[in-house]
Amino acid sequence: VHVRKHSLEIPPPSEEDWLKDDEEDFFQQDPERIRDALPQPFRMVNKLVMLVFENAMEIIERRETLREAQKLKVRPTKCFPTAEFQVTGTAICLSVSGKFIFVGLSVGLAAFRMYDCKQVCVWDAVKTEICVIRSSDLGNEHHVLLTVDEMGLVSLFCFHRESFLLIKILNEVEDISKRSTCVEVVLSSGGDYAGVLLQGNSEVWLEVYRLPKDSWLKETEKSSGAAAGLAFREMRSSWTSESFVSANKAEAKLSLPVLVLKVKPPKPITGTNFKSPLDALKKVDDGSMLGLGHNHLIKDSQWEQHEAIFRSIYRQFLEAEGESESKDEVPRRATFHFLLPSWILQGGIDIKVQPDVPASISVYWDRSHNLCFYLLNRPLKERVDADLKPDVVWPCAAPIACSAVSSWYLALACEDSAITIWDKHLGYPLSVTVMPEKRPIRSIHFL
Repeated sequence: VHVRKHSLEIPPPSEEDWLKDDEEDFFQQDPERIRDALPQPFRMVNKLVMLVFENAMEIIERRETLREAQKLKVRPTKCFPTAEFQVTGTAICLSVSGKFIFVGLSVGLAAFRMYDCKQVCVWDAVKTEICVIRSSDLGNEHHVLLTVDEMGLVSLFCFHRESFLLIKILNEVEDISKRSTCVEVVLSSGGDYAGVLLQGNSEVWLEVYRLPKDSWLKETEKSSGAAAGLAFREMRSSWTSESFVSANKAEAKLSLPVLVLKVKPPKPITGTNFKSPLDALKKVDDGSMLGLGHNHLIKDSQWEQHEAIFRSIYRQFLEAEGESESKDEVPRRATFHFLLPSWILQGGIDIKVQPDVPASISVYWDRSHNLCFYLLNRPLKERVDADLKPDVVWPCAAPIACSAVSSWYLALACEDSAITIWDKHLGYPLSVTVMPEKRPIRSIHFL
């Protein structure tokens, strides 16, 4: 017989068993049970309605957050035109120099004053389309302009006293079959030098000119005085209009620019022609500078053997990238910058340099690993040499893709997505940065 050890106790009454007389002291522990539970399918409908309501509130809160974030952002200032230029034909390009704006038109060249946008002069002697304009302020109300027309001809102008003076067409030749077209034109800051990249039938080269701006300032002042005296005598003697036009043509003759450098693309590196190491050492200078790698003792058979080994090892990568361009193909484009005097190039004790006048030019060609520097103050016999050698060569690990120059720094971006910042005055690198994911770099600028 089972006998309980403890006696049975009466359990306390539950809340549901409270007497109706104590309803004022009733306390519900679960607030959700204040209302009676809904039967199906009303409970499902209630849940769906509450779900839609909660989703709507989340969307509203998200939009409010975005709206508040937009209010905190700095909105760019909207600029509206205050004046317009009335030009003849179509405006193709423009350049600002001093107080004037030079506009290249489909029928010539025009100059406008900056403060009132009024046209002051038009040059339309040839009726040709001007595609590119480069300008620089020479001071004393003189401006130098370089223009490239639709035929690829480079024209040099001097703008003085609200009139254009055509000095010379730099690549004009008598034989049309030998005509070259301009690919790129650069005017140095201050208008001391001009660089023109020209392309012929089967070759390309860079020409650098020194602009005699000091002579232009003196010659234009003399021609202005002569023109004033000529106009006064014309009023007294009633000269014919033909003699006056010829005088105007005579006064437009200014000193011509001087060709300083003619740089051609470096020749591809081929097998050696030296018979002994002594012959190769004779071609080397003092050995203090790096060259372009043409003076070596590697034979053609060694090059071919090395290339065959390389292709056999990295065949899968070469097939994935596809057929590359021919190494013997002549580059068709070059990028160049005029550089102020620095420790990179020392021209010697007898060469005088000015701190605000370019002393050298940096050049690199398409698909080239080398950045070449050339002195602008060279002896006359070396200036227009067919095989002009660079004074300094900076080799890079990969072909140079683009570059930028500021007052203190030189930036080089290579095809391996590496950007190197150089101190161009001292000539040493400051930093090297590699872009993430090896993204190609197309252009680079200093801000």
